Amino acid sequence: MAVEVLGIDHIYIAVSDLELSVNFYDDVMKLLGFRKGTGKVSGQPLVHYFNRALQYTLRPARANAPGHDQYVPGLHHLCFQVRDTRAVDEVARGLQQLGIEISDPRLCPEYGADYYAAYFKDPDGVEIEIVNRTRIRNIINDHWEKLEDFENPLSKAGLI
Repeated sequence: MAVEVLGIDHIYIAVSDLELSVNFYDDVMKLLGFRKGTGKVSGQPLVHYFNRALQYTLRPARANAPGHDQYVPGLHHLCFQVRDTRAVDEVARGLQQLGIEISDPRLCPEYGADYYAAYFKDPDGVEIEIVNRTRIRNIINDHWEKLEDFENPLSKAGLI
């Protein structure tokens, strides 16, 4: 019997300039409904942004570490899911009002017929996506017990 993972508990992001990143993320995470905690671990300062389901933590990167590159092994991008397309639009407007460059929200049919998203980057170039909760996510949630096969369970269960 497999153990079910309930979600991602926390993500740690190493940043080149903690103060610059905190100034950026304070506005972004407040707009997204997160709260903020500060502290130290092993003498290193940390900034935790958290909501009821997820913690997103900033910590200083090593001195002289290379910059972020989406196409080397490691993090490509991070995606925050919001309730619907109106919420994606609301986040995009809010970020624009903060002076943060963000793509225009748009349908991305290459990912799904109702996949609606906008993209922006943090000060280190980490891409962050905002996406609506899609039909496929609802199907997965509502029919989880029927998804018995490991590979392509949605089609094998006749749900798509």
